[in-house]
Amino acid sequence: MVLENLKNLISVNSNKYPNEFQKILEAFNDEYTINEQDVNLLWSAYKFGDYAHKGQKRKSGKPYFTHCVEVCIQLIHWHMDIDTLVAGLLHDTIEDTPVKKIDLEKKFNKDIAHLVAGVSKLSGIKFKDYKHKQAENLMKMFLAVAKDLRVIIIKFSDRLHNMKTLDSLPKEKQIRISQETKDLYAPLAHRLGMNELKMDYENLVLKYVDNNSYKNIKKKINTTNKVRNKFIEEFIKPIQSNLLTFSINAKVFGRAKHYYSIYRKMNLQSKKFNELYDLFAIRIIVDKIEECYSVLGIVHQIYTPMQERFKDYIATPKSNGYQSIHTTVFGKNENIIEVQIRTKSMDRLAEVGVAAHWIYKESGHRVKHVANNKMNVYIEWLRNLVEVIKSEDKDPNELLELLKIDLFEDEIFVFTPKGEVHQLKKGSTPIDFAFSIHTQIGLKCSGAKIEDKIIPLNSELKNGDTVKIITSPNHMPNQAWLKVVRTTKAITHIKRFLKKEEETKSIELGKEILEKSLRKIKKVKLFRTIEKNPEKMGYNNSDLIYSNFAKGKHTFKEILEKYDIILDELDLVSDNKQDTLTQKFIRRARGIAKGVKVGGIDNAMISFPKCCSPIPGDKIIGYITKGKGVSVHRTNCSNVPIKQSRDRFIDVEWDLKGTNMFLVRLKIVFEDRKDLLKDLTESTSSLKINIKSVDISAHDGLATCLMILEVKNIKEFNVLQQKIINTINPIKLDRM
Repeated sequence: MVLENLKNLISVNSNKYPNEFQKILEAFNDEYTINEQDVNLLWSAYKFGDYAHKGQKRKSGKPYFTHCVEVCIQLIHWHMDIDTLVAGLLHDTIEDTPVKKIDLEKKFNKDIAHLVAGVSKLSGIKFKDYKHKQAENLMKMFLAVAKDLRVIIIKFSDRLHNMKTLDSLPKEKQIRISQETKDLYAPLAHRLGMNELKMDYENLVLKYVDNNSYKNIKKKINTTNKVRNKFIEEFIKPIQSNLLTFSINAKVFGRAKHYYSIYRKMNLQSKKFNELYDLFAIRIIVDKIEECYSVLGIVHQIYTPMQERFKDYIATPKSNGYQSIHTTVFGKNENIIEVQIRTKSMDRLAEVGVAAHWIYKESGHRVKHVANNKMNVYIEWLRNLVEVIKSEDKDPNELLELLKIDLFEDEIFVFTPKGEVHQLKKGSTPIDFAFSIHTQIGLKCSGAKIEDKIIPLNSELKNGDTVKIITSPNHMPNQAWLKVVRTTKAITHIKRFLKKEEETKSIELGKEILEKSLRKIKKVKLFRTIEKNPEKMGYNNSDLIYSNFAKGKHTFKEILEKYDIILDELDLVSDNKQDTLTQKFIRRARGIAKGVKVGGIDNAMISFPKCCSPIPGDKIIGYITKGKGVSVHRTNCSNVPIKQSRDRFIDVEWDLKGTNMFLVRLKIVFEDRKDLLKDLTESTSSLKINIKSVDISAHDGLATCLMILEVKNIKEFNVLQQKIINTINPIKLDRM
């Protein structure tokens, strides 16, 4: 009905409206409820924007305002509200024309003016540039977005059309804009649940960054279409038959993976196109949630599932709001196929994410937030991010690293004993979980239990774990925690605590050393002068003098000169500097380094315990053991005494020299078959890797192999691991 009315409106006003505006009207579909007043508002915005950009051209030679029209049309496809559509038409007016925010307020309304101004603030962002400028722009961006999510959605549309029209730009600019899109816009779209947009971005990035691979994959997808479609047709036929039997109304279809996903898998797994098994997924769309589980039962009755590849994102949605059931099954000829089952509303949410919450309601009443509880999913994440940005730690390197953690990492779902679910990054520890519950619980976390069993604080939590956090009023974070935590919130609060604690200790230490040094040269009265007149050192607080003195930023000689003490009259020895714990230990425990520097010194006495057998490339941490030197562990080793004295942890780093070899232990589980051991040993010998021992046993058709090998570093180990996967296709491969 709405579409018919619009068509009538277009035909009646065919002389009144130019072709570009008619394209806007034709973009609306029946999901929209708009009236003549809305059309008049859009037409007014069109005329305003067209006039403001008059005479401006794009690099392609086309009128600049055609870009604004395309941005608006994309926003219509995402079903954004009328104010956002108008803001899309006008999004470049403040930035590129004499129009000011106040002009938009007078002509339209404050909401539209606010959105255009918000997008204008983002337009100057340049990524992969000077890091301080980059960090500053990121702060502006997320602060603006946290106030109104529609700002980033308009920017998403703007960026998408710019990516589609990069051909007219120089190659260097194509690469730079594509890199920006890959580093920020694609992962941010994913984080806000806009999966379709993420895939569009990534495909376009591939087109301009590696055009040969893009063309090659596109060609192969097209040439294998016929065979793939036949396979999909055969696969879904029995499913459709069963759906009819159970009277379930469902849409069943196969969908090819997007080009960038295929490209990434080919590179990560070092495989050719024809070696990839998951080039497509089967999607089943139903009407109701309960039907999702009925369909799951039907699929599992027809095809054998892989238990390890089952995920129920309906019961525990992803943090970007995504809901669906994912199951991987064995099809014909043992081909592995992923099946996704979801409702129509879940499917729409999966495609357009946060934008789905601005859909129009019936009876002409427009609402900005259809489901406030679902919007909170995105708002909560942005609030946490803004909290990090507003904190005192604004080092650009740290900010960019924290942003990457929040945008890129996969998720797990962990429960409290009361059944509350917390979404964490994959690889998170009980410490991360404690901070996700409350900051103070994180800061006082002293232990954790799973099923009444105490687990180490550096244990990697698994999907579905129920974790009880143990707190102690006397417990506090230490440097070792930073080596094992994964979430932005935990990293930020631990660093903030340690920085504050370090500052307190530096003040105490600096004060003590300065007072002792002045006493030694019989100038102790100067100490009071320094306390009363810190401005002579350029500070308004004497604590800053003590702190920076302890950190080595000021010397004793420099402080004396600032307070007019003539050094020649003094029997002054060199500055007394208090040794750090590291230096004290190094003096006591000289030894021969084995490929590791301790506290920046490479001649410490160190040992590699057998519990985790770290190898170069692993993240490591040192622990001072009385009489034994420094034990070097992997950061996720369950034997790291993370609850023990914080002063015993020490920074260690790999410093390889010569041909040091490291032992690594593997546990491999696979289907028992003939020549299995032969294939396994050949895969290692082909890489010239020495096997120290092999222990293999078989039971109920499954074989378990424990191997100890000698490798040079983590890179060699990763190559070996991939070789084993490619050769024998194990069910499970773990490093012990």
